[in-house]
Amino acid sequence: MNSPLLRAAATLATVAAVALVAGAGFGAATGWAVLALGALALLAYHLIKLAALIRWLRQPRAGALPDARGVWDEAFALLHRFERTAAKEAARLSRALTRWRQAGEALPDGVVILDAQNRIEWCNEGAGRHFGLNLGADLGRPVINLVRQPGFVAYVEAEDYTHTIQLRSEHGGGLTLSVQVIPYGESQKLLLSRDVTRFEKVETTRRDFVANVSHELRTPLTVLAGFLETVRELKLDPQRTRDYMNLMAEQARRMQRIVDDLLALSALESSPEPSLEARVNVQGLLARVMADTEALSAGRHRVTLDAFEGFDIAGAESEIASAFGNLASNAVRYTPEGGTVNLVWRASREGAEFTVEDTGVGIEPHHIARLTERFYRVDRGRSRETGGTGLGLAIVKHALMRHQATLEIQSEPGKGSRFIARFPARRMLPAATRTQDAATASPAAPGFS
Repeated sequence: MNSPLLRAAATLATVAAVALVAGAGFGAATGWAVLALGALALLAYHLIKLAALIRWLRQPRAGALPDARGVWDEAFALLHRFERTAAKEAARLSRALTRWRQAGEALPDGVVILDAQNRIEWCNEGAGRHFGLNLGADLGRPVINLVRQPGFVAYVEAEDYTHTIQLRSEHGGGLTLSVQVIPYGESQKLLLSRDVTRFEKVETTRRDFVANVSHELRTPLTVLAGFLETVRELKLDPQRTRDYMNLMAEQARRMQRIVDDLLALSALESSPEPSLEARVNVQGLLARVMADTEALSAGRHRVTLDAFEGFDIAGAESEIASAFGNLASNAVRYTPEGGTVNLVWRASREGAEFTVEDTGVGIEPHHIARLTERFYRVDRGRSRETGGTGLGLAIVKHALMRHQATLEIQSEPGKGSRFIARFPARRMLPAATRTQDAATASPAAPGFS
């Protein structure tokens, strides 16, 4: 027998004992009356406590359990303990739900929970960006009523979720989305969406790159193969043979330049960022760029150098030399004979600028944004005539980016162009003391692309 029943029995025994004493002292009628009154009092007490319990059960509130004594004390104590345990469990589940929602919101991907009828039960901000959903307004609505693209509707209704589909988002700037539905639980589904725009662009760039490389190499290879077949099959006089050999050598050098530039570009993209400890001897570098530019011009242009000395660049000298050299060589190639090419260097503690100005053919405005793309040419035929590979400005862009520098292009057709490489303050170093000893001169810069 448990303790509440024992306490109830003890209370009844106490009432009975009092009734017996009253009956012995005042007569049997008095004893029965006392027993009846005691029983009624106990019954009334229990009814009052029972009514209080029923009221609490109808509208349970934390910390509002009725007070009680005696047999009801343990019952209410157990309920109070259960109430505290349930409150702790509810708080734990609430925290877990909050963490789950926070994790869902933190995901870069879109997440939508759907019920068996594909109605929205929850979605995160990523889904809002991808599909234009709003949890407050769209809760309980069928997802196909909100995302009405035919491909998506057919995918959801077919219920074949073993593969993903790609959609062009109608929100967020026309993103390309990879979408998949994953069934789970009891007829519930997760609708997941991922922004694959960048990967699509990378894939497009890769395909264009392969196509461009194939195109650029096909012409010299075709010429080379044709001359080889001619030399092999025909009996030519020595002069004609030498002429053909020279043409084949020229095409071979062109292919070599393309391969060298591709390797240089690959090295720029895969190498660690240049150290801030390494120093570029700008004075010596500009002297070499000036000499190489004059050699490339061969007296056909007026080439000037206007340099403010006093600051060097922290970084990789070979990369900066390649960037400066490519800018200067492009100016020579696209400036008609008799034109001018100006090289200008300005530097201070706040940053530096290397500017190449020419009086060349200029560039139409709609071409400027694409000039640093691999193999992009304003005039493909003219580029081949001047010996360019179509990779020079791409190399310039990547070399500058690795030094936190930027390239600005200004041009006007028929009047010339200005290319400005701007370096940030963090890459500026006070120029080291120079000596005229050749042993201290910087290594030669790589050739122009």
